[in-house]
Amino acid sequence: MLKVGEVLVSDDIRDKEFVCNLEKCKGACCVEGDFGAPLDESELEILKEIYPVVKPYLSKAGIKVIEKEGTHTTDDDGELCTPVIDGRECVYAIYDKQGILKCGIEQAYNDGKISWKKPISCHLYPIRITTKKSFEALNYHKWHICSPACALGKELQVPVYKFLKDPLIRKYGEQWYGELVKLIEEEEPKKKPSKK
Repeated sequence: MLKVGEVLVSDDIRDKEFVCNLEKCKGACCVEGDFGAPLDESELEILKEIYPVVKPYLSKAGIKVIEKEGTHTTDDDGELCTPVIDGRECVYAIYDKQGILKCGIEQAYNDGKISWKKPISCHLYPIRITTKKSFEALNYHKWHICSPACALGKELQVPVYKFLKDPLIRKYGEQWYGELVKLIEEEEPKKKPSKK
């Protein structure tokens, strides 16, 4: 476990390799699971605010659920999350021509319509944040649907913390990310077995 400021970072984030492979997984993380994407309280107002701009990007089924349930909901534990369609895909997920699920919010962002990319939990995946009173813990979430991403990450030799550089900086800032990289790089020589 690494400690960067008040954030605990699991060793897996340093050691595991990961690069999303949408061609293989088809965006399964937007459809699998019991509930939608976890949301921060600070994101609720943003979702309400951007909804009119994002709406044209969404599916009819997604819009129908949002009009009924709102732009966010809660899971069985009372945690904030995005609503889902019939217990399946996130209301903000859209299929492209290749049948790959993408984020309607992110498409609007890419088109320059909004300045918010998507919920931080989606941007940071496969990292999941656990918030305690005095600190946050970042853990690597292992999920069978991401096997292609693990294989591609291994092939390209890209560790999780490098793959997720942008969202980590978005969440914690450049300085924090720089400290994380420095800590990891200082550890590297110690980890490598000495050649005899």
